[in-house]
Amino acid sequence: METPGSQSSLHRANLERVVRAVRMAGSLTQAEIARSTGLSAATVSNIVRELKDSGTVDVTPTSAGGRRARSVSLSGDAGIVVGIDFGHAHLRVALGNLAHKVLAEQAEPIDVDASASQGFDRAEQLVKELLDSAGIDRRKIIGVGLGVPGPIDVETGTLGSTAILPGWAGTNPRDELEARLGTPVHVDNDANLGALGELVWGSGRGVADLAYIKVASGVGAGLVMGGQVYRGPGGTAGEIGHITLDESGPVCRCGNRGCLETFTAARYVLPLLAPGYGSELTMPQVVTLARDGDPGCQRVVSDVGRHVGRGVANLCNLLNPSRLVLGGDLAEAGDLVLDPVRDSVARYAIPSAARQLSVVSGALGSRAEVLGALALVLNEMGDAPLLSAPPEAVAASR
Repeated sequence: METPGSQSSLHRANLERVVRAVRMAGSLTQAEIARSTGLSAATVSNIVRELKDSGTVDVTPTSAGGRRARSVSLSGDAGIVVGIDFGHAHLRVALGNLAHKVLAEQAEPIDVDASASQGFDRAEQLVKELLDSAGIDRRKIIGVGLGVPGPIDVETGTLGSTAILPGWAGTNPRDELEARLGTPVHVDNDANLGALGELVWGSGRGVADLAYIKVASGVGAGLVMGGQVYRGPGGTAGEIGHITLDESGPVCRCGNRGCLETFTAARYVLPLLAPGYGSELTMPQVVTLARDGDPGCQRVVSDVGRHVGRGVANLCNLLNPSRLVLGGDLAEAGDLVLDPVRDSVARYAIPSAARQLSVVSGALGSRAEVLGALALVLNEMGDAPLLSAPPEAVAASR
């Protein structure tokens, strides 16, 4: 039995620190592990050797700063994680390993009016199809990340009221998928997963404090503080879409007037263009037309950017993030939308906070949420299972 403060418990703690650092980053050199964990280079070298011998990590030659180095990543055979993202009209599923490599991915449209049960049926089938096509045994799945476009009650796991998937309110997506897939499921809203995806794989890499704003059928924010997603005690942090811009403005689905969402979300913005462009216009089409020089679409995109910037200015004053990552369809407009965001931030935010903020488009596009679902599993799974693999599993991974 290990006792607190004993040599064996200290060694175990150091093993977990190294595994956790590699798990979160995907791959690190030994020097980077030493810097991130505070362990000495000699201790890291010994631990990496032990983890390599047990089959927990893979070590490959690389270079850093022009010098030879060794890159450490979790073994590709250590397990598989699954990411599932439900949106307003899409379902996307991805498979990844613990070395942060995406192994397979597929997306398809779904009926927004379909029941939750129908959605879960299709997600289960899509996971099976990807596993079969990649030749992966289902028993290798160690966790599933699930993204849904609505608030999740952190105590019960139920999905709150959502106008995006109206037939899903009151369901428990975690319990439903765990029963179907027989593996732990971690659930979060789409904006938080977009933030995680960009933090690990995209425009947020290397940043400890950022806000990810997704403008689509609704408007939401994923907030990263100190390298961790901030959800608040009830799981509803980041509802930037319901900041009031105009107390006499349009009535919002939340019951208030003039929320940011009523000036920026697709279902409010597209009707402005309907008289001249038709009722079948979509936001991706608006963005394409704006990039091609259409003045009406450029004006709408610019107006949306200005309104988003006012909401971002509030975040700057409250939380002082160092980076804003804009996601959703609107992000494809580039500087046509980013420049108005920057202008509003400069006007409405405290000058010192505005100067410290960089405003960029997301690098992952529509994949941000499903990759964030993979990152959610990697973040939540813990390190103990990786350090207590049965001997036959270790032997098989060599």
